[in-house]
Amino acid sequence: MALHIEQVQWMPSPPLAPDDGPIDRAHLHRMTLGDAALEREVLAMFAAQAVGLLDELSSLPSNVAALTHKLKGSAQGVGAFRVAEAAEWLETAGSDAGQALMALNDAVAEARSAIDGILRRS
Repeated sequence: MALHIEQVQWMPSPPLAPDDGPIDRAHLHRMTLGDAALEREVLAMFAAQAVGLLDELSSLPSNVAALTHKLKGSAQGVGAFRVAEAAEWLETAGSDAGQALMALNDAVAEARSAIDGILRRS
């Protein structure tokens, strides 16, 4: 029996990256195999790395793409998907680099605030 598209009920796809706030805790938990100490360690390392990379990016150096790619990968690893999206935008922004950098700064600030809260609670 042939299936006609009109007969298929539309179902929304789940988001590619869940929007559970600045840090997707479930993703982080999976990536660290449930090791709470490792979660804290990688969050602290990510926060420090993000600050350092933002400092380097502030002048929009010629290696913007490489720096933002590095930040994007780290952000994806800890579940900071908004940071990853903002980094990807800056990575390819071209003439919109200033606006993309501001968005990245905001995303990192939000993630760092969430990380500070997580580290204080643990």
